[in-house]
Amino acid sequence: MEWEIAEMFKVLAVETRVKILELLKTQGPLGAKEIARLRGITPAAASQHLKILKQAGLVRSERQGYWIPYAVNPEALEKYRQILSEVCTCGCQGSGQWREQERGATSLKTLEQYEQDLQNELKNVRQRIKELKPE
Repeated sequence: MEWEIAEMFKVLAVETRVKILELLKTQGPLGAKEIARLRGITPAAASQHLKILKQAGLVRSERQGYWIPYAVNPEALEKYRQILSEVCTCGCQGSGQWREQERGATSLKTLEQYEQDLQNELKNVRQRIKELKPE
């Protein structure tokens, strides 16, 4: 399990791969050339990232003549989400909320830090939405 977690973080540590996953989630199956064009990278770079994402099981592809469309593997994304929930330190178990019994026993300083973390996360989410919205 530890190896799996380390490998998962290695795969997702590259921003381009995460953005490719987001692109595939929002636009559906795409070929490597189209992914490269939309992400502003070379087709060779897109192919390398797709190879790693495919080895990790996060994307799948099935040749259709000369075209190879890549799509997100939802089962793998769910598995990754479960793994992340297990290593999460806030006790939310993937819900995004603290357990009720931990709220009462938490100090003011801890809650203030948690509030700041949530504000930062919201700021990041808003930025991602801005990046993904068509102009």
